[in-house]
Amino acid sequence: MSYIDNIRTFVRVYELGSMSAAARDQRISAAVASSRISQLEDYLSVRLFHRTTRQLNPTEQGNTFYEGACKILAAIDEAEAAVNSITQSPRGLLHIAAPLGVGRRLIAPLIPEFKKEFPLIDLRLRLSDRKLDLTAEGLDVAFFLGVPEDSTLRIKKIADCPRLLCAAPDYIKRRGLPASAHELTNGTHDCLNLRYPGAPEFQWPLQTEDGLQRFAVKGPFESDDGDVLTNWALDGYGITLKPAFEIAEHLSSGALVPVLQETPPIPIQMALLYTHRRHQDPKTRLLIDFMAPRVQAALLASQPDKDT
Repeated sequence: MSYIDNIRTFVRVYELGSMSAAARDQRISAAVASSRISQLEDYLSVRLFHRTTRQLNPTEQGNTFYEGACKILAAIDEAEAAVNSITQSPRGLLHIAAPLGVGRRLIAPLIPEFKKEFPLIDLRLRLSDRKLDLTAEGLDVAFFLGVPEDSTLRIKKIADCPRLLCAAPDYIKRRGLPASAHELTNGTHDCLNLRYPGAPEFQWPLQTEDGLQRFAVKGPFESDDGDVLTNWALDGYGITLKPAFEIAEHLSSGALVPVLQETPPIPIQMALLYTHRRHQDPKTRLLIDFMAPRVQAALLASQPDKDT
């Protein structure tokens, strides 16, 4: 398998543009990754990368070999998937990604249950609120909130997640309830906003009497971690926009209360994303079929009562 391992390492180095990043991705040392590339270059008698102390760029031969290497690995993956399908014992490794709040509350609790049912499949869960590239980061499946920009990905919708504006009672006692959504933009109230590089949404979409409007909210604090925003809201630092499932316990306890219920945020779609090739893998299909109904049920159970 060493030659195949060398090819897999080469592909990840090519896609990530970094020996160390590829090594972390494959759970090997940078020295092992470098050795595998050197072995491959010796075998092919070509230089696959131009190396400097700061950059690593593919050569013309490297670009050509990458195209063929991807086909080789795809053929191997398809052959393994076909065997797994026949034997009805899917095995191997799945890389899953999810936003922080989704992963912590909905996905992570289901991982041991999935492993118990399919003991030959190992899972690696990566949590991040930033935009992810499934192909470049070697992901099999990604949970996603919103509308994906990449139209080449396959998507399985799980549910529309209700969202709401909320704040702590202490904040409302000090600052009062906002009278209209416009107070979120004129400095009357502090808003806690989720922002990260590449974020598609920098405004809050609210349903008003005049239809959907987007409000460029203002506030002193921003973060790329949704749970940080929740904690700031709990500490009374401002108003935040959250999916209902992320703050269900705080709404039930009264630690957070809804505001501006007459102009609620529009729901956000939760979906599973995967490439067409990944869906041919039986273990990927098993994961999708396992996760989708359970996450949907959890979301339904977490929705706030109409009277909240």
